[in-house]
Amino acid sequence: MAETVELPGRLAILPFRNKVLLPGAIIRIRCTSPYSVKLVEQELWQKEDKGLIGVLLSGTQLRPQLSALCSGTDPGYQSLKGSVDAVDSQKPDGKSLEGPIHWHNSVLWLQGVAARALHLSRGVEKPSGRVTYVVVLEGLCRFSVQELLQGVPIIPHMEQAEQDPDLILLSRQFKATAMELISILEQKQKTVGRTKVLLETVPVHRLADIFVASFEISFEEQLSMLDSVDLKVRLVKATELVDRHLQSIRVAEKISQKVEGQLSKSQKEFLLRQQMRAIKEELGDNDDDEDDLAALERKMQSAGMPPNVWKHAQRELRRLRKMQPQQPGYSSSRASEECEFDLRAAKERLDSDHYGLAKVKQRIIEYLAVRKLKPDARGPVLCFVGPPGVGKTSLASSIAAALNRKFVRISLGGVKDEADIRGHRRTYIGSMPGRLIDGLKRVGVCNPVMLLDEIDKTGSDVRGDPASALLEVLDPEQNKTFNDHYLNVPFDLSKVIFVATANRAQPIPPPLLDRMEVIELPGYTPEEKLKIATRHLIPRVLDQHGLNSDFLQIPEEMVKLVIQRYTREAGVRNLERKLAALARAAAVRVAEQNSLRLSKDVQPVTSSLLDARLADGAEVEMEDITMTVNNNEISNALRTASNMVVDETLLEKVLGPPVFDDREAAERVASPGVSIGLVWTSVGGEVQFVEASMMAGKGDLHLTGQLGDVIKESAQIALTWVRGRAMDLKISAPGGNSLLDSRDVHIHFPAGAVPKDGPSAGVTLVTSLVSLFSQKNVRADTAMTGEMTLRGLVLPVGGIKDKVLAAHRNGIKRVIIPERNLKDLVEIPSSILSGMEILLAKRIEDVLEQAFEGGCPWRRSAKL
Repeated sequence: MAETVELPGRLAILPFRNKVLLPGAIIRIRCTSPYSVKLVEQELWQKEDKGLIGVLLSGTQLRPQLSALCSGTDPGYQSLKGSVDAVDSQKPDGKSLEGPIHWHNSVLWLQGVAARALHLSRGVEKPSGRVTYVVVLEGLCRFSVQELLQGVPIIPHMEQAEQDPDLILLSRQFKATAMELISILEQKQKTVGRTKVLLETVPVHRLADIFVASFEISFEEQLSMLDSVDLKVRLVKATELVDRHLQSIRVAEKISQKVEGQLSKSQKEFLLRQQMRAIKEELGDNDDDEDDLAALERKMQSAGMPPNVWKHAQRELRRLRKMQPQQPGYSSSRASEECEFDLRAAKERLDSDHYGLAKVKQRIIEYLAVRKLKPDARGPVLCFVGPPGVGKTSLASSIAAALNRKFVRISLGGVKDEADIRGHRRTYIGSMPGRLIDGLKRVGVCNPVMLLDEIDKTGSDVRGDPASALLEVLDPEQNKTFNDHYLNVPFDLSKVIFVATANRAQPIPPPLLDRMEVIELPGYTPEEKLKIATRHLIPRVLDQHGLNSDFLQIPEEMVKLVIQRYTREAGVRNLERKLAALARAAAVRVAEQNSLRLSKDVQPVTSSLLDARLADGAEVEMEDITMTVNNNEISNALRTASNMVVDETLLEKVLGPPVFDDREAAERVASPGVSIGLVWTSVGGEVQFVEASMMAGKGDLHLTGQLGDVIKESAQIALTWVRGRAMDLKISAPGGNSLLDSRDVHIHFPAGAVPKDGPSAGVTLVTSLVSLFSQKNVRADTAMTGEMTLRGLVLPVGGIKDKVLAAHRNGIKRVIIPERNLKDLVEIPSSILSGMEILLAKRIEDVLEQAFEGGCPWRRSAKL
């Protein structure tokens, strides 16, 4: 049964363009034309009881479709008499116009829909001041145009549709098809429950319009549905549209089920990315991605790649277009501009950052001079070798600053996988480029200064040898075509300036060491440490602890005591730690005295009136009371109370008892059989005591102190030489038999937890044995180093500068070195040599002559 809609006697017409409003549908429109604004303002806005309006389809697009029905009415004629008839239940004998009509230079469709306003809002455009309306309309019923009137009231006639069997059958078919569609949609959506309610409560003639309005159909189909005045025709068309939509859903589900069974995981991801790309295209949200890809393609074209690399890059670009924007592809690197630099400014920068190290600075200046004359020169790879804390890493940073290049540090300590250098192949999950390419990616340039830190601490296992992979990196003839497994194309590393650091050169494989120029940084003298502490360490420590010189003062004499008694090392790291301990003690004192009370007369302010006004909820005006003490007086009082000057008493209180004592050497060599040697370690030179003792036995040699094979052989050589000179040393028993045959000799190297090895302890071992057998003490102010042979020759050894500096730190004034090491003395600062006596030895007899007070005891009988 059709629903009767009562229309008013007068129905204003609102023309629609490119939109079709069906009964039961809701549409939102914006009225901007003068006619539409005037109509909405008169019929809807100014009336308290919002009326109804008629909606007719208008537009020039109707002309080609309805050219056969045009009546030739004057386009400008507006005063046509007639009426408007609601035809959802059309009057059987009702007359209507045939074909479209012309009105306001537009074609009007003869079938319209009466609508009511659900929502209405008014706006004003700026700066034009034009009034616009936004209207939400609900379609109520169809009507056909009989005549167009202007100001003539009409009374429409509506009747109910006849309930014939054909109409009932069509209604059942439509509802059955609609219910089937709802059942399918119910599996995908949870909001179709409302549609079921509409299907059971809304009349069928309105239900058909509501269903069709929710579909995406063509404009022609919408016009056809609007023109279906007869309810049977309307139900037939609506059933066809619903059935077509139902079939399309079924086909889509069938295809989806079939495709899902064949798609692999990667294909599903590709499908989802394609769908996401399509969604972004609809939303207009993919402009940035396209710009990035276009910019990347332009960079590729201007990069001048070789043909094989260009082919590979194009393939990767096509792959990148199919990927998510969040997934990383290849990143392009740019070269930092190397501006013109001044050698004098570079030297000043090195002097300001580092004290001493004259030879190292001179080599860096030479390197920079070559770069200045020939920027594309393939210079050597510098390798700074020295103990910790001598400034190897900061020197590399200064080189980058002098060249105005980016600086990147790559730590190789503990690296055992070759893939850390060459990268992982992309066939593996979690693959990534090597550390070199990753470092270039971090700084964003292809010509930085790259520091290969701790190059002597790489290892090797079943995953490869990183040191072997570095052979290609550090070879100027090969690194221009470095092949990273992740990139899988040659990469030019020739523009990178490589600088390496190591504590020792021995663990570095010889082929890799051959590709680098080794520059040794042996360590600092006490005078250099004092300058470094006053110029660099103390200001930095004070700044790190929020202090300044007004709160903590460390005199130079106290810094010397810290260097002599607490930090006997080649570098300055322990010195900085001790200074930081003093700064922490001062920080505690300053923090405790922040609540300092000044003994000044300040009048108390009574608060009774203030409390009363606050209790009443009144506003209180705060008045500034000027104190009689100014800020300078407060600061001076706080500074005077908190200033801490370090003295020897405070030094021992904060740092504890002295760790080192200058009397240690004299006390330890006070008995025969003890000598002082000089050794080289990864942290610089050190003093090594050697102790020898003998007991009744069978002439065996016992060695302790965690010794290596080389030093054990040196001990055996020393004992053999002493036995061979037993007659000269007067240690033979009557009858010519050596008393050593009935004595066991035990040689011990103190600090047994530290591994020891090397040939430089040969002369020290002989001196200890001669002292033991002759019962004569070795001079406490004399230390020695050198390798010896069975014939008594003293051979040169390495690390002379480190060893002499170690003797100087321990208060030893005389040092015996091989004669062939005379050339190494030029590396030792003159300030050190001027306070020491350097003795040269060609044979072991020369060593013994200098090691004992009064010369070697050749004619002194041993007391066994």
